Amino acid sequence: MVIWLLVAALAIFALWLITSYNSLVSLKNQALNGWKQIDVQLKRRYDLIPNLVETVKGAMKFEQATLTQVIEARNKAASAQGAADKAAQENVLSGALRQLFALVENYP
Repeated sequence: MVIWLLVAALAIFALWLITSYNSLVSLKNQALNGWKQIDVQLKRRYDLIPNLVETVKGAMKFEQATLTQVIEARNKAASAQGAADKAAQENVLSGALRQLFALVENYP
């Protein structure tokens, strides 16, 4: 009778040990899968950065061109001689400033 109780206790302990081990292995696999998912998302993020940089470069070139136009128009307007030349250069400067203001208004 005591032997049967001892065998039953060992069987229950063995089942508990196997179940606990399987549970720990499952939790370990879930943790590894979570880290792999994070790595996948980070890789996707890193792959998108060159596209973002190219987009910003394009916008920066456009803005740089606008700023250059404004600066050149300002310099020409400041150095203009005579009323007709001064009026023409001021019109060019006003157009460049309108373009700059439109660019600024499009940004949040």
